[in-house]
Amino acid sequence: SYPKNLASVTQVSLTLLKLARHHEQNHIPTSMNDSVDKLVIFLAKRDGIDKLVKTFQYVSKLVNWHVEATHPDTSKRFKQWEVASGLSRKAFRTGRFLTGFNVLRRNPGSTLSLRLLAVLSNAGEMVYFFFDHFLWLARIGTIDASLAKKMSFISAFGESVGYVFFIIADFIMLKEGLKAERKLRRSSSKEKSEEEEKAVILKIRSDRIMRLMAVAANLADLFIAIAEIEPNPFCNHTVTLGISGLVSAWAGWYRNWPS
Repeated sequence: SYPKNLASVTQVSLTLLKLARHHEQNHIPTSMNDSVDKLVIFLAKRDGIDKLVKTFQYVSKLVNWHVEATHPDTSKRFKQWEVASGLSRKAFRTGRFLTGFNVLRRNPGSTLSLRLLAVLSNAGEMVYFFFDHFLWLARIGTIDASLAKKMSFISAFGESVGYVFFIIADFIMLKEGLKAERKLRRSSSKEKSEEEEKAVILKIRSDRIMRLMAVAANLADLFIAIAEIEPNPFCNHTVTLGISGLVSAWAGWYRNWPS
């Protein structure tokens, strides 16, 4: 009877395994296409939560400006929300300067010009994130508060340098992508099937959208950095800062949202 029982148990086990696989195949695609699942994945990323809190920061900045004269109590609450959001974002960025270092170490670029741009842009970003730590500590009172202005200037200067070179690199890659797409369309050879050609073009276009989002975010953040290092009526206006912050945040949402 033992072999018969063993055969029965094996058969039941195989049936359960088949049912489990069937459930996985039917369940996973639905889960991955669910908006709540995507939101959870998005918020699990450091950049994802940063963009959400950045949205809070600049929406509250605009609301504070809008109601300042008519509702001072409400204005004060939104000002506190703006300040708290800004300080929270600085805490989230702890150790972020290592990202640029790792990019230079792993994949600095395919050509000499792109490698040079990568060094300049990531060096600027590393200065920004590194000195941003000290700005955060000065703002919360851990170190001398009088250092905040100096740390803010150095951080914003590194940030603006990084953004300029990131934007230049993205425009070079956008140009290369357009060239590659035109070459592919004009090519008379049939090395690739129609489906393969469509897939390559789709990949080029997806990369183009992501790079345009990056340019929009970097350009918007550049306005905010200039407002810190070279104050002027346009860049320092609350509406300019608020809209720039939201453009940067929402471009980041798009780039980090799970596909």
